[in-house]
Amino acid sequence: MDLVTALALSIGLLGGVATYLYLSDPLMLGLQIWAAFIAWASFFHCGGKIQGFFSSILANLWGVVWGALTLIAFSNLDLGLAAPIWAGICVAVGVALMILGSKIPIFSAIPATVYGYAATVALALLTNTVPGLVEPTLTNPAAIVAMSMIGGAIFGLISEALAGALARS
Repeated sequence: MDLVTALALSIGLLGGVATYLYLSDPLMLGLQIWAAFIAWASFFHCGGKIQGFFSSILANLWGVVWGALTLIAFSNLDLGLAAPIWAGICVAVGVALMILGSKIPIFSAIPATVYGYAATVALALLTNTVPGLVEPTLTNPAAIVAMSMIGGAIFGLISEALAGALARS
């Protein structure tokens, strides 16, 4: 079987399993399947295998941290500026610092970093849970995105191995 067909079968099957698990969420952690799929793609974008797995997770988590810090700064510091101006300043500084962090080798996968940043900001803004970013709980939107993305990277690693086995058969 060719590799693309093997990947289609592997990712399709495991995508269904991941969706079931995330939507069932028996531990009620609030896992987000869309964040898992972003991380799954990030795994392949970072080259797959164990190196891509770790590179993707570390960069995704770096982005999660900077997404949370950006929203915390925006929501907790009042400089008397109009909200769009202050938001723009916070994003400009937060993203610049996040990208500068790519000089550190473990955070060098810039696209994967942006995926983590965007997913964190999206969940916090869309669920109106920005204040929860400062709470040390598993319902913190940054924690939810981090756990969801780690799971997505795990599914990426498994799907790659399964596709490899199918392609060899």
